Amino acid sequence: MGEAAIRTEALTKSYRSGDETLTVFDSLNLTVQHGERVALVGASGAGKSSLLHCLGGLDRPSKGKIFFGLNDLQALSETGLADFRNREIGFVWQTHYLLPEFTAQENVMMPLLIRGNPYGEAAPVALERLDEVGLKNRAHHRAGELSGGEQQRVVLARALAGRPKFLFADEPTGNLDEKTADKIISLIRDLHQAHGLTSIFVTHDRECAKACDRVLQLHHGGVADVTARI
Repeated sequence: MGEAAIRTEALTKSYRSGDETLTVFDSLNLTVQHGERVALVGASGAGKSSLLHCLGGLDRPSKGKIFFGLNDLQALSETGLADFRNREIGFVWQTHYLLPEFTAQENVMMPLLIRGNPYGEAAPVALERLDEVGLKNRAHHRAGELSGGEQQRVVLARALAGRPKFLFADEPTGNLDEKTADKIISLIRDLHQAHGLTSIFVTHDRECAKACDRVLQLHHGGVADVTARI
């Protein structure tokens, strides 16, 4: 099968709460293969978002290792980690975090501009990504002029602007009505395949979880494969 796309070794995340230590998850060993779509499910507070943040290099685990292929995330400096996130991972959040003073196209350009790409190179790439999500004709509209579903499609376009290998999403349909959520789930599936991604989704949405190859449940600091139960 070859080297896994993502692998963790005894991953632990703890926080100090007053005089006590709160362990969110403990000694997690996960493996995600290239091209997989994995859903992380569990009750609120189970640690799903904390795990995604650690996997995505947005937070450091208390103990353990995270490997992307042969790359050890814990060995990277903060600057190196930021560069890795920018180049390798596209992020989608429940809240869109679009910059309201910029157009859809300019929002999609942001990861490329942060990377140092010239405006003239980033602009046509952003239009291509917007075209993929069906919003090329809305490229010059600001965030407030777009519907909730359109905003989330802009977020997807922004996540894929830099041609990442990985897509991480935290409740990507959480703020959407059922009909719009179904369309976003379908779009994510198509983009996952078209871009050859490896994807991890935190979700409470049963339909979103069912659309994935595997479903992992976080419970009491541990993880279990519950794919057959979904």
